[in-house]
Amino acid sequence: MNKRARFEYIILDEYTAGIQLYGTEIKSIREGKASLVDSYCTFQGDELFVREMHIAEYRFGSYANHEAKRSRKLLLTRRELRKLDRATRETGKTIIPLELFINERGLAKLRIALCQGKHAYDKRDSLREADDRRELAQALKAARMR
Repeated sequence: MNKRARFEYIILDEYTAGIQLYGTEIKSIREGKASLVDSYCTFQGDELFVREMHIAEYRFGSYANHEAKRSRKLLLTRRELRKLDRATRETGKTIIPLELFINERGLAKLRIALCQGKHAYDKRDSLREADDRRELAQALKAARMR
């Protein structure tokens, strides 16, 4: 889960993409050894890749172990790829990974979002909303304790 993404960016549209992985990578993901911090998606030709996503080396891996921060191809439909490519050509738009998960069939999926960067005042609004939610939760908890 990339918690900083919702703070740093305005989410415009979300997609779920498959990821092309090696065997040791999926084993590390199942152990929870992946991080989306500072990762982003870019187009290389007409294919979309996630960059700087860290998947720790598998502890029981041998000489066939994977690189921790290699670029990984994302699997989307052509229509989705064209739509994202057009949108990222506009200024200020980028594709950020939000969440890495294993679906019900046991496949690794990556939830990505088309985003626009927030200004400083937008970030202050986000902090204010989080404080308000926290205070409301504390007030409700105190009311239940009485």
